[in-house]
Amino acid sequence: MRAALAVLLLAAAAPRLGAQNPVPAPPAPAQQPADTGAAAADTARARPAQGDSVRPKSPITPTGAFLRSLLLPGWGQARLQRNVTGGLFLMWEGVCAAMVWKAQWQLDYARARQKFVASHVQEREDWLTLLVFNHLFAAAEAYVSANLYDFPRALKVQVLPSGATGVGIAVPIR
Repeated sequence: MRAALAVLLLAAAAPRLGAQNPVPAPPAPAQQPADTGAAAADTARARPAQGDSVRPKSPITPTGAFLRSLLLPGWGQARLQRNVTGGLFLMWEGVCAAMVWKAQWQLDYARARQKFVASHVQEREDWLTLLVFNHLFAAAEAYVSANLYDFPRALKVQVLPSGATGVGIAVPIR
């Protein structure tokens, strides 16, 4: 019963994970007078460390993403705007939790009948292993995603007309 309640709570929290807004960009700096070199140096020093249009800055640190997804699989991915990946991790977490609950119920029934106990113990352990693996894999994936946040999205691997595989960057020309 507690496992089913936990799955329901996780499912209820899933829409809120995707609703987190990224940090807005700072306003554009005001025009500096051309004759004051010292003022330009001061404003450059005062600007926060933000990513630029070429290398965007991750909204959270890799360690923060790791810990979030270790606590609740998919949370770190949702914070990195990877909502589909985070949703898949959360969905698999719910499936595994439900199957652990079901396997435990079947194990209790098998113990009462004193038949097939070993196979039901093995089934419950398998589902528990998948549950733990999902936590660790989601955390590792969030860590890597935060480290590769500035990786260019335009980089694609595709089959070339000659049949060879190649890597290229698409540059839109307007």
